[in-house]
Amino acid sequence: MGLIQAALTSAGTVLADQWKEFFYCDSLDGNTLMVKGQKRVGKGSSNTKGSDNIISNGSTIAVNEGQAMMIVEQGQIVDFCAEPGEFVFDTSTEPSIFTGKLGESLLETFKVLGKRFTYGGDTGKDQRIYFFNTKAIIDNKYGTTNPVPFRFIDNNLKLDIEFSISVHGSYNYRMIDPMLFYKNIAGNVTDEYKRSQIDQQLKSEVLNALAPALAKISAKGIRYSELPAYNNEIGDALREVLKERWTKTYGLEIDSFFVNSATTSEENQKMITDLQRKAVYKDPSMGAAGLVDATQTAMVDAANNDAGAMTGFIGLNYAQNAAGGNIQNLYAAGAAQAPAADSWKCACGTVNTGNFCSACGAKKPAPAGTWTCACGTVNTGNFCSACGAKKPAPAGTWTCACGTVNTGNFCSACGAKKPE
Repeated sequence: MGLIQAALTSAGTVLADQWKEFFYCDSLDGNTLMVKGQKRVGKGSSNTKGSDNIISNGSTIAVNEGQAMMIVEQGQIVDFCAEPGEFVFDTSTEPSIFTGKLGESLLETFKVLGKRFTYGGDTGKDQRIYFFNTKAIIDNKYGTTNPVPFRFIDNNLKLDIEFSISVHGSYNYRMIDPMLFYKNIAGNVTDEYKRSQIDQQLKSEVLNALAPALAKISAKGIRYSELPAYNNEIGDALREVLKERWTKTYGLEIDSFFVNSATTSEENQKMITDLQRKAVYKDPSMGAAGLVDATQTAMVDAANNDAGAMTGFIGLNYAQNAAGGNIQNLYAAGAAQAPAADSWKCACGTVNTGNFCSACGAKKPAPAGTWTCACGTVNTGNFCSACGAKKPAPAGTWTCACGTVNTGNFCSACGAKKPE
């Protein structure tokens, strides 16, 4: 292995006596994504004048929690570690690839980007150690400069329309593949790579992905005003939309997503309210009630008519004559739509009141919890109401001498064994 855990070699080994340098990285704050490792040279080191870009054989490298470490030679990845601890750099061995919590996918990335190596002594080449921040990078604010389309679906009212909404909130992201981030984003930086260097690019891509992500959410019938309650679902949708660009190219992933507010214009809100109000009148009874309410309002207005109450009521009379029949017809239609108390719906979709379907002839199903006696009577109790026969035990059961119906090999009440 290119890296050996220091705990395994700290005593009684040749490497223990050859440690030359100690590479470390202080805790990375939320603004730093990647930093070049610093060399801390001890008093006993034999390499006090060595190059900053040469890693001596036997050097120790410390990796903290929330960090990943990469060794790069001539700009090419040669070893990687995402497991906290101290490691010894052994130039005579092959790469180790301590993947830690970042997963097996890093092994596949290393096969593509890394190379196998054996130094066999001082390389005399450019060798660097980079540390990556694998903690969640939090509180990345976003807000839609231009409203994004949102499909509004109300299955109860059979509404399906599209309008624009403005969304504001924040998101957190995390580095899940530092190798890809190094190759495609940061490269061979001499000092550090800050989040500010990529924030605008990431924010633009999140906003571009927001519209298709919201389309997946709205297809489930979720209203725009309910979006703050569906942060996890939106985050999942964004991860799916950004998968090719972020996960497979940048080595990043949306960790969590938050919607603080989702609003639409007053015009759109008024349109939705009007459509919902009008959709209520699809029910004939509700339509009739609406006409009655309008008529009552008209009567009050007629009594206060500026040309005199008589003039107002004459006009109202004409309106009532026109609407009266409609009100009666609507109430009649509503009553016709209401199913009879003893009606039942057949599997073919026909609503019936008799014992057989008027469309396909199927027999009316027995109510749940009933049983049919051998004499043909449908019962609900334990004995037939016509002939007095006892309700048969369900298939697969047996009745104990104590009267308990059981399914196992022993009676649940008295413990008696099931008869052979």
